[in-house]
Amino acid sequence: MKSYLLATSILFCGLLSAQTDIPAEEFANIEDKVIEWRRDIHEHPELSNREFKTAEKIAEHLQSLGIETKTGIAKTGVVGILKGANPGKTVALRADIDALPVTETNDLPFKSEVTTEFLGQKTGVMHACGHDTHTAILMGVAEILSKHKDQINGTVKFIFQPAEEGPPPGEEGGASLMIKEGVLKNPDVDAIFGLHINAATPVGTIKYKPEGTMAAVERFVINVQGKQAHGSAPWSGVDPILISAKIIDGLQTIVSRNAELTESASVITVGKITSGVRFNIIPESAEMIGTVRTLDPESKKLILKRMRELVPAIAEAYGGEATIEIQNNTAITFNDPGLTEKMVPTLKKVAGEENVKLMKATTGGEDFSFFQEEVPGLYFFLGGMPVNGEPTRHHTPEFFIDDSGLLLGVKTMTQLTLDYLNN
Repeated sequence: MKSYLLATSILFCGLLSAQTDIPAEEFANIEDKVIEWRRDIHEHPELSNREFKTAEKIAEHLQSLGIETKTGIAKTGVVGILKGANPGKTVALRADIDALPVTETNDLPFKSEVTTEFLGQKTGVMHACGHDTHTAILMGVAEILSKHKDQINGTVKFIFQPAEEGPPPGEEGGASLMIKEGVLKNPDVDAIFGLHINAATPVGTIKYKPEGTMAAVERFVINVQGKQAHGSAPWSGVDPILISAKIIDGLQTIVSRNAELTESASVITVGKITSGVRFNIIPESAEMIGTVRTLDPESKKLILKRMRELVPAIAEAYGGEATIEIQNNTAITFNDPGLTEKMVPTLKKVAGEENVKLMKATTGGEDFSFFQEEVPGLYFFLGGMPVNGEPTRHHTPEFFIDDSGLLLGVKTMTQLTLDYLNN
């Protein structure tokens, strides 16, 4: 009797596995469409919270598939809900849809020629981080899964998120606003998956890391108040530029002398200093703007505490005053260990074990992290560099992605969904 039950169980598991694997020809048939979508979106990029045409394209596609579609989420976001034939959990799949204020220099037939004004400056607009590929991939996943909803136990939420690069000043946006507006509710999401194309990882490769994968990102603004004087008589004033230099030097001692770098990396960078109007005048004030990157909650807590202590103290030591404001941009992109362990076999099944690699943490930031603070999530990196090509840098005018890498993204997100819900 036991042997019969065992054989039946094995047979049932085999049938379930077969039912939840999509025929290879279906993926092959959709590849050209995914590439076409990606190129169209690349040619017509839109900045954060202004992704009107992109959202319209996504919504029309989802509606054509018979997927329940909601628009205007977090201003320009689109959410599709696909209910399987049988009850079960709810899994969310996320793609970001916004572009960057970058002028493209690539010689491509679908090169962006879009220009706009951003923060008072004329600039080009470009998908210089691969969000166009993410959007096209998820559109492809939606089409595949919509044809197999009879094989789905549970519900799939397709989250097309605006403003991952950050909303314009004075506006809300991105993952945090989607969460605020209830994107993870009705039905409640049990797990979420996301990917990011990588221009320095060869096509066909997937990289992942359990736990802390990308950094929490803080933006800080330091205002230094001195006393204006003639440049020939610095003793008659208080030099805010000198104080700024001392503050920058002091901030670096937090990383080198306070942070436990054997546990996790951290970075403090001042990216902008504004002060003065003339070569022979010591100005009255200075402003510094920068970023903090941390990969561990305790390190983050320590570093921000020390920054708040050091900045006013250094300024006071040199006769001036300084204030610091710190704004949270993203949390730590934290891959849930249990979910990651459960889904890595799927990554290897789709890409091949030799093509799935553990990666080191990166100090880049991702607002997918806000979803992961609410529900278990897995975020991984997809190769987009030609196998025999040269890597390009993200957020640059020459950023380039090989379209042949998109199909693996469609396959992986599709199979993650099916394996999570059905197995």
